[in-house]
Amino acid sequence: MTDQAAPAFLLARDPFGRLLLTIDGVTHQGVVPVRAFPIGAPDEGIALVGADGHELAWVDRMEELPEPQRGLLAGELALREFTPEIRRIVAVSGFVTPCTWTVETDRGSTSFVLKSEEAIRRLSPSRLLIADSQGIHFLVRDTQALDAASRRTLDRFL
Repeated sequence: MTDQAAPAFLLARDPFGRLLLTIDGVTHQGVVPVRAFPIGAPDEGIALVGADGHELAWVDRMEELPEPQRGLLAGELALREFTPEIRRIVAVSGFVTPCTWTVETDRGSTSFVLKSEEAIRRLSPSRLLIADSQGIHFLVRDTQALDAASRRTLDRFL
């Protein structure tokens, strides 16, 4: 037996793979989950937004959902979000922007173009978000966890 109350809504997929949300017997198609704090608290505060852009439901904590709905929501968020985490900076083509960075991420090795120093945004004293020239965001979760060479490279751009 569990203390979790049943959610006031039901999540499902239509035959085309789109997310459906049923609240009080009314089914909404094309629902999109949006994290309130995607980096700081990714499993807390998730809005379920309708096709018109209005919030239809709120999930305080993803863990409070029953497993089938939690799996659907996690899968939909994974499809929607792509933020590789930089684990190591392998090489930088130069210290003047634009320059090409070669990095190792949690999703493999890649290269991207950094257009300007302003594309590196500090989220906290040790957390960075780096936007490449194509608009893909790369996360540095903890600059202190990087190897010394990667930290030196970052210091030249910060």
